Amino acid sequence: MNSQKLNNSEVRAEQAANKTYQTIKLGLDVHADTIVVVRMLDHSAPQPAQRFAWGKFREWIKTQLTLAHTVHSCYEAGPFGYGLHRELVALGVANVIVQPVCLDERHTGVNHDSSDAKELAQRLDRYVAGNTHALATVRVPTPEQEQKRVESRQREQLRREVQRVAAQGRGLLLSQGHREKKGWWAGRRWEELQVRLPLWLVARLEVFRRILTNLTTELDAATTQLEAAAPALRPKGLGGLTYELVEREVGSWDRFDNRRQVGSYTGLCGGVSASGNSRHLLPITKHGNVRLRTALIELAWRLVLWQRDCKLVKKWWPVLGNVKASKAARKKAIVALARQMAVDLWRWRTGRAKPEDLGWTMVGA
Repeated sequence: MNSQKLNNSEVRAEQAANKTYQTIKLGLDVHADTIVVVRMLDHSAPQPAQRFAWGKFREWIKTQLTLAHTVHSCYEAGPFGYGLHRELVALGVANVIVQPVCLDERHTGVNHDSSDAKELAQRLDRYVAGNTHALATVRVPTPEQEQKRVESRQREQLRREVQRVAAQGRGLLLSQGHREKKGWWAGRRWEELQVRLPLWLVARLEVFRRILTNLTTELDAATTQLEAAAPALRPKGLGGLTYELVEREVGSWDRFDNRRQVGSYTGLCGGVSASGNSRHLLPITKHGNVRLRTALIELAWRLVLWQRDCKLVKKWWPVLGNVKASKAARKKAIVALARQMAVDLWRWRTGRAKPEDLGWTMVGA
C-alpha cells in the first residue's frame, strides 16, 4: 500500500513538472535589495508570496518562462526606472509598469510587501483577461527619449536648487534684520550688500555664494544646451527652452490617438462630480504630467503677447483682453488656452494641421 502511494505521488509530481500552463501572472513588489513575487498559474488563486534577491529572481524568472506559453508581470513605477522592465521584456516576459496607487482599497490597515504583490497579481489577472481598466499602465519611453528627458529634468533640478540655496541666504539675512530679494548674491548687489554687513555674516554668506556660483554655471550650460537643440522654425512665443521641455516630456506625439488623450495627459481638464440629478464642476484634475502642465501654462501667457492673431488667442481674447474680467475668469481662460495649445501642438507635430491653419506666426524660417 505504501509503495502504491509513493508511486502515485511520484507520478503526480512528474505530471506537474511536465505541465505547461497557458499563462503565469506575476505581481512584483520591487525594492533595492529584494523583489517580492506573488504568482498566479492560469486562473488559479494567488500563491503565497516569495521573496528573492535580485540575482535569484533573474534565475527564477527564466524558469517560469519554461513553464508557460506566456508569462505576464507588473510592478509599480518608482525610483527603479525602466531597467527591470527592459530586462524582463528582453527575456520574453510581457511586463507592464503601472501607476502607483493605494493597494489597500478597503482600508483594512494591513498593507505590506506581500499584500501589495498579491493585489498587483490579481489586478494583472483581470488586465490580461481583457479588463484594461484594472491597471493604469505607464508608457515606457525608448532609451533615447529617456536620456533626453533626464537632461531637461536635471536642468529643472538645478534651477530649484539655486532657488533653495538662495532662499537660505535670504533667510540668514532676514534673521539679522536685512531684508533682501532674489539675486542678493550676484554682481553689484553683493558688492553693495557686503559693505553694510558685519564680517562674520559676510563669511557665512560666502559659503552660499560659492555654491550658487557653481550651480548657476551648470544651470546656464544646461539651458544653453537645451535651447541649441530646438529647431529654428517655431511658433512665435514658443522659445527654444520651452519647446524642448514640452517635446521631451511628451516623448512622441504619435502616442496620442485623439485630442482627449492629449488633454488628459496635460491634467488641464476640468473635473466633475455627478450623481443622479446633482452635477458639480470641479477644478482641473491635475492628473498627468506636472512638468508639461507648467510649461504649457507659461506658454499660454506668452501666446497672449506674441500671437494676437492666432485663432486660439482670438477665441479667448474677450476674456483675457477684458480689463473688467475677474482674476478667476482670466485664470480659467488661460488654462483652457493652454489645454487647447497642447492639442494644437499635437496636430502640428503629427501633420494633422499646418501653422497657417492654426493662425500661427512662425519665426526662424
